[in-house]
Amino acid sequence: MPSAVTPQRRGWDQGSDNETNDVSVDSSSDGISSRSSKRSRLNVNGDSSASQRPLLPNGYISQVKGHHKRDLVRLETTPFDYQPGSIVRVKLANFVTYTAVEFFPGPSLNMVIGPNGTGKSTLVCAICLGMGWGPKHLGRAKDVSEFVKHGCQEATIEIELQGRPEQRNPLLRCVIKRDGNQSYYYINDKSSPRKDVIDLARSFAIQIDNLCQFLPQDKVVEFAAMTPVELLWSTQRAVAPQEMLDWHKELKSLRINQRAVQAQNLQDVETLTNLEGRQRMQEADVERMREREAIKEKVEKLVLAAPIVEFRETRAKHNEMKQRRIEAQNSLQQLQKEVEPSLRAVNTKQRYRDQMKQLVTERKRLIETTDKRADTYAKKVNNFQDKIQEVEAEKENEKKGSKTNLSEARRLDQVITGLKKQLEQQPIDFDVSTYNENIRAKEREVRECREKGGELQQNRSDLDRQGVERNQRIERARRDLENLESQAGRQYEKLVKENADTAKAWDWIQQHQGEFEKHVYGPPILECSVKDPKYVDLVESTLGGTEFTAFTVQTSNDMRKLHQQLYNVLNLGRITIKTVMGTLDNFPPPVSREDLRRYGLEGWVLDHVIGPDAVLAMLCESSNLHRTGIAIQDTTPQQFDVLQNSQIPRWVTRKNFYRINRRREYGASAFSTNVSEVRPARFWTDQPVDTAAKRDLQVKIDECTEETQTIRAEIEGIGGQLSVLKNKVAELDDEKRVLQEEKEAKQRAVNAFKAIPIRIAQHEEKLASHNKLLGTVRDRLQALDDKQDDLTLEKGRAALAYASVVEALQKAHNEACEAELMLIEAASDFEVLSDRESEVKQQLETRQREVDEIAAATTQLNAQAKKLMAECKRINEGLDDATRDYLSEIAARMSPEDLQNEIESEKARLDLMHEGNGGVIREYEERQKKIDALKTRLQGIEAALEEFNVNIKTVRDMWEPRLDKLVKQISASFAFNMKQINCAGEVSVRKDEEYDQWEIQIQVKFRENEPLTILDSHRQSGGERAVSTIFYLMSLQSLTRSPFRVVDEINQGMDPRNERLVHARMVSIATGNDEQQFQPDDEDNDANDGENGSRPRSMGGGSQYFLITPKLLHGLRYERGMRVLCIASGEYMPKDHTCVDFRGCVNIKRAIMAGVR
Repeated sequence: MPSAVTPQRRGWDQGSDNETNDVSVDSSSDGISSRSSKRSRLNVNGDSSASQRPLLPNGYISQVKGHHKRDLVRLETTPFDYQPGSIVRVKLANFVTYTAVEFFPGPSLNMVIGPNGTGKSTLVCAICLGMGWGPKHLGRAKDVSEFVKHGCQEATIEIELQGRPEQRNPLLRCVIKRDGNQSYYYINDKSSPRKDVIDLARSFAIQIDNLCQFLPQDKVVEFAAMTPVELLWSTQRAVAPQEMLDWHKELKSLRINQRAVQAQNLQDVETLTNLEGRQRMQEADVERMREREAIKEKVEKLVLAAPIVEFRETRAKHNEMKQRRIEAQNSLQQLQKEVEPSLRAVNTKQRYRDQMKQLVTERKRLIETTDKRADTYAKKVNNFQDKIQEVEAEKENEKKGSKTNLSEARRLDQVITGLKKQLEQQPIDFDVSTYNENIRAKEREVRECREKGGELQQNRSDLDRQGVERNQRIERARRDLENLESQAGRQYEKLVKENADTAKAWDWIQQHQGEFEKHVYGPPILECSVKDPKYVDLVESTLGGTEFTAFTVQTSNDMRKLHQQLYNVLNLGRITIKTVMGTLDNFPPPVSREDLRRYGLEGWVLDHVIGPDAVLAMLCESSNLHRTGIAIQDTTPQQFDVLQNSQIPRWVTRKNFYRINRRREYGASAFSTNVSEVRPARFWTDQPVDTAAKRDLQVKIDECTEETQTIRAEIEGIGGQLSVLKNKVAELDDEKRVLQEEKEAKQRAVNAFKAIPIRIAQHEEKLASHNKLLGTVRDRLQALDDKQDDLTLEKGRAALAYASVVEALQKAHNEACEAELMLIEAASDFEVLSDRESEVKQQLETRQREVDEIAAATTQLNAQAKKLMAECKRINEGLDDATRDYLSEIAARMSPEDLQNEIESEKARLDLMHEGNGGVIREYEERQKKIDALKTRLQGIEAALEEFNVNIKTVRDMWEPRLDKLVKQISASFAFNMKQINCAGEVSVRKDEEYDQWEIQIQVKFRENEPLTILDSHRQSGGERAVSTIFYLMSLQSLTRSPFRVVDEINQGMDPRNERLVHARMVSIATGNDEQQFQPDDEDNDANDGENGSRPRSMGGGSQYFLITPKLLHGLRYERGMRVLCIASGEYMPKDHTCVDFRGCVNIKRAIMAGVR
């Protein structure tokens, strides 16, 4: 069971210098027991006085139990006093590794030592949780329930703080329940909320959340990673009064608000300048537009006045027309009475003329009828004449036909006589079979020659094909040889070895690249490369096998087309095709490069790969190159821990490839890490040319060349044979043609002799037919004469009828002429009478027309006047009195013509002025309102900026001098500390216009011949940074407002020399003995100091200080005021913790040392 051995602070008896140690050992879970004892000073021989009991007769076991430790603490006196808020006591039960333990730290420097795992940092955790702060400030467990000891249900933390003068010490107690992960707090045994506990701690200026005051082991890396800006804020929290923090916050807030107001002011000034410029540019246009608006308004009023003016004129015209209509009607009635007798005579003559017109019409109708009858008979006469002429033509044709038949009969007789003579002659001798046999023989010879030529031609084609194949082999071998000697070729050979189907597919794609919508990219083996060869193993380890041989297409149609061609047409397998629609900009890195370097990574894998954007986008999509970090150096454990909780899911180093797999459904902390070794690169490496492969290719070229020459010789021989066969075939074709011509000529002669009897019979038949026709010619001519006589008789009868009808037609014409003469006479009389009264009728028509026109005009004017009156009423209803008066004045002095001329004149002026934008005036006026508002706002902004300047200056004048003074004190202490180890240092404030960018700058120098340089992770080693950090924290010791400070294992990165020097300075500062010099090699210093050499210490040394470390060097400096808390736990601890007496062990050591001297 773990336990803690806590050396109590040493007390001082009156008149005695020697140091005593009180030991408290807690090892049971039933409670906390303690004892106290005081021993007399040993003499030089190691003997004690008579009242002293024997020195640890049973080893380290003590026989006497004394007062309770807490009573001893309260009874002892010491030159060091606890500051208000310092930790007086810490008691733990079932907390982490402790079953029960109680600590009694001193008011000055407390060194907590012990082996690893004994519970030193547990004390730090108890201080943090017991004062109300959460586990996040420890950097360890997430939940408070994880601090409950294994197997227990609750843990208790009890912390006693030093109270203010005249006040009791506050007692804080925290009970942690495993079930429910809950914490319960008590102040002086009274249940209190966690906020009250934190407020109480903060009332003593305790800042657990400030790494300058409270630096747990797991927060050391976080402290080292603090920016100078954060360090300034933490330093102020640690050593500056609250008012300085408030001033700094106020300055930052004022500056932020000032920047916002300045930005608004700049924007408003720019806007105002822009608006005023636009106003100036539009002033002339606005004036023109206003003048145009005035003219437009005048035109509108003139237009409104037009109906009023027109109404007045129309009303006057209407009255005038009414009077004229009355006068015209009276004049028309008087004229009608005067012309009535003349009109009656004209009407009688008109009726007679109409009767004559009817008679003329009837006589003309009779003429038309008779004329049609005459035409009918005339046509009959003509028809008979045509038929007579047709018969005459037939007679002539018959006569001509008899002459033709006679000539043809004579010719046929001669032909028959000649054919009979040919029949008497002997036919020619003709053997068809002989000719056919000879022709077939020639054909056989030709066929044989052609078959032989076909075989030779086939052989030559085979040889040609073999020659082409050999040439292709030579070309491929030469190309392979060239590729073998080039980088691209070597990459292609790697592709062939890795995936032959992909290589064949790439050959096809290169030949058909133009058939795709967008460019199709080849495998990354060919398209991409690595910038720096030293990263090639790392880059290839992040990619899968299929990514190296994947094709990249940019459209869905290209994807379907390529898939169809490669799989279905070419029947290729093991093909990978990936579609990338977006660009490389769609794959941003998860963190900035500054954060990436802070994690210890050099960049992204994507930064080291060269290739087309589409191919790189494909690799980012499939292998996350844009989210995979890369570093040539291995990741340290600290960097690994930080990267696990970062947004970087993958990174690769010189040896390993790390992948973080997260399960979102289980929360942010649910993840697993997959680590694989970096494999040697296979594809993007430069390898020497394979000489064996090169030699094989050259042998293949030579063999194919020799075979090609042999094939060429064989082809030439076959060509000669084909030429001979071609000539022979031509000769045979000529002989065959001659035989065929002789056969055809004799065949025709034989056929003609055999056809002579048939021809004779045919000609004799034709001759008989012609003789028969010649015998019937006279009968046909007599019949035609008879027909001609009958037609002539019919023609005479028709001519007599035609003459009778013509006589009747002449009589009708005479009667019609008589009727027309009577009509002419009647019409003449009517015209005379009509002419006499035409003037009267014209007067009547004129008067009637005038009456009608005047009546129509009167009606129109009446309707127009009513319409205009309604329009005038409508216009007057919507007008004010001034406008009505203006319109009345215009109507009184202008006629419609004058008004129209005035409107046209004003419109002409309006047309001469450019219309422009219709809303320019409204826009101008609205812009002017904005300008006025901006000017008003700018005045307020200027006042606000002036107020900001005054407020900032006021606050800065209060804050900056005190900050400079504070930093100057820190710098002086830091420089003094560094000087004590033969180094140099300086602390300053880097000031900026932005108050949130003010920062602490720590400059150090560890070697004599180098200048002061800013402390960072690039210039100084880890040990130097640790020394500088602890000295900076020590420089705050005398200035700190906090009652205690905690630093856990800050010395782990130091070498022995620096650790001794830092320890000496820490002791001097914490105990207030800066004037003492540290002698690390003085072995007797400890004894002398403890026995006779201790000097009274000056009061001070700053606040309470806790230094936790698992290791100590021998011969370290020790000063009065220090307290060493030794943590002892393990299986060898006695069950009764009160039996352990460390003070006895110390006294034995001193006695031994005294005996040696």
